[in-house]
Amino acid sequence: MRVKRGIIKKRKHKKILKKAKGYRLSRSKIYKRAKEAVLHAGQYSYNHRRKRGNQFRKLWIQRIHAVLDSYDLSYSKFIHLLKQSKIELNRKVLSELAIHKPEVFEAVVKKVTSK
Repeated sequence: MRVKRGIIKKRKHKKILKKAKGYRLSRSKIYKRAKEAVLHAGQYSYNHRRKRGNQFRKLWIQRIHAVLDSYDLSYSKFIHLLKQSKIELNRKVLSELAIHKPEVFEAVVKKVTSK
């Protein structure tokens, strides 16, 4: 018995072409090209979600380093002193303190350097 797949196939194609909307040239118009493009885009977005954490960590380190320059203290020494004095603040929190609450960050620096 013959099975007519018209509506199912059309729905599947429309779904892929909708995801490929805005892609250049045939990647947004031809199903086969669009499917390849959408699959690759999905892979890239997955990989880049993994990399985003590293990018934020780099940003936090740069922010902390920039503020520590005014205290004549290098970033690596600061982190070392933090670990020695058993203060468990991560880089994200330290960066937020350095930007939004400088007086609290200053207190942390003084506590660390006093030992």
